[in-house]
Amino acid sequence: MALIAPRITGALPSEDAEKLGRALAGSDDITVFVDGTVHRLPPQARDAVVDLLHRLSRSEAVTVSSVEDMLTTSKAAELAGISHTYLRNMTDRGEIPVEYRGTHRRIPRAAIMAWLEQQKKAELREAGKDPGAGA
Repeated sequence: MALIAPRITGALPSEDAEKLGRALAGSDDITVFVDGTVHRLPPQARDAVVDLLHRLSRSEAVTVSSVEDMLTTSKAAELAGISHTYLRNMTDRGEIPVEYRGTHRRIPRAAIMAWLEQQKKAELREAGKDPGAGA
């Protein structure tokens, strides 16, 4: 699947941002019209649109881009905040799933996100803040 180039949108003028902010206050119900037809967005898409609108309402510049499902080791390591050598070692040990495209490793984005979530839970447990730890 070819990715579409990112679209960068500058911040809204303050008056427009304020109007959008008032419209969003206390609501995350977004109605989308395409060619006059109402479409209900699935929850993940709705949340992404609401987040985008909230950012615009705060006069933030935004970038919208596609996300690759399979990442190079460099991109995956950058996303995880670790070195690519450490990531390659984890794939060698089977801790992170990997696919090969020729001799090149590709890491599923979902695997990196799951690993990050595990790290976050482990940090909370170590800090004694895990609600499921049964204090």
